[in-house]
Amino acid sequence: MIVGILKEPQGENRVSLLPEQVETLIKKNIQVIVEDGAGANAFSSNDLYKAKAATIASRSEIMQQADMLLCINTTDISNAKNNVVLLGAYQPLSNVDTVKTWASKNVICFSLDMIPRTTRAQSMDVLSSQANIAGYRAVLIAASMLPHYFPMFMTAAGSIAPAKVLILGAGVAGLQAIATAKRLGAVIEVFDTRPAVKEEVMSLGAKFVEVEGAADASKAGGYAVEQSEEYKQKQAARIAEAVNKANVVITTAQIPGRKAPILITDEVLATMKPGSVIIDLASATGGNTPQTKNNETVVTANGITILGNSNLPSGMPADASKLYGKNVLNFMQLILTKEGGINLNFEDDLVKGTCITYNGEITNERLKAI
Repeated sequence: MIVGILKEPQGENRVSLLPEQVETLIKKNIQVIVEDGAGANAFSSNDLYKAKAATIASRSEIMQQADMLLCINTTDISNAKNNVVLLGAYQPLSNVDTVKTWASKNVICFSLDMIPRTTRAQSMDVLSSQANIAGYRAVLIAASMLPHYFPMFMTAAGSIAPAKVLILGAGVAGLQAIATAKRLGAVIEVFDTRPAVKEEVMSLGAKFVEVEGAADASKAGGYAVEQSEEYKQKQAARIAEAVNKANVVITTAQIPGRKAPILITDEVLATMKPGSVIIDLASATGGNTPQTKNNETVVTANGITILGNSNLPSGMPADASKLYGKNVLNFMQLILTKEGGINLNFEDDLVKGTCITYNGEITNERLKAI
């Protein structure tokens, strides 16, 4: 079998597999072809791949030869072989037209961001591995943009109070943001619609902001779910109160296949302290503020800086690629034989749950309904 590693689109610095990870496939007698320069932004040169017995080739050559293509983001594979296997993280609920095109081309697509979030799938969970990095970087970026110290300082010239950080959403990104902000000495408050995360939030040294009456999100795979209007009103009041006191707000709330909920309204933005910073990790799906623009920095009239960035892991490409690649290799064990051939066992709930196109059709039930 031949596996091709494609170069990512402009602006994406990660790569599907690093050279040391390619070696794992080579040992299974799998031929690996890497697109010229695919790993350059992740500090993995062509020479490093060749040192691990991979072949460097052009994109067109890979399309003609590869039985499996690895690419993190959606990409044009119209020239690929019939029944090629495509593996990445494609946000299919937001890219339905692309998925339909792949299905019509008989692409067998596995999107790792759709993998069932079970205990068995943890080692393959790209959402968690990359969200961890996003939460970490969000705090570091906020600290660099904030015109204040993060920790308390007591000097001969006077005392500086610690920064107040509000984190909206205590998923993987939010929890890592708590831990990082705590290390930097901030005072942290956290809001989440899931009461079950309260203990974990408090164990990291943050205060949990409670709002009663949340809809059950235990079966939503770690995501937010739609809430009642009554709850939204209570939530808005508590968030407004917390935002008003904060120097930094990190927002992470997303609902798969839907626009991100607005958690910080224009009215609330107007009450924030000048110089405050918002890092919006939900910007790709609209953002958690009405002022958020994806991949842009916006400064409001009253001096609030809003950074919209849903791909912070790309800014730490070496480790992000390492973790992502490990997720990929772990999943590939489910669809490869010991001899390195492809074996698709759809009786396996992880294989079935991750597959979005097969045999010329969309296979995911949620995608079919769109």
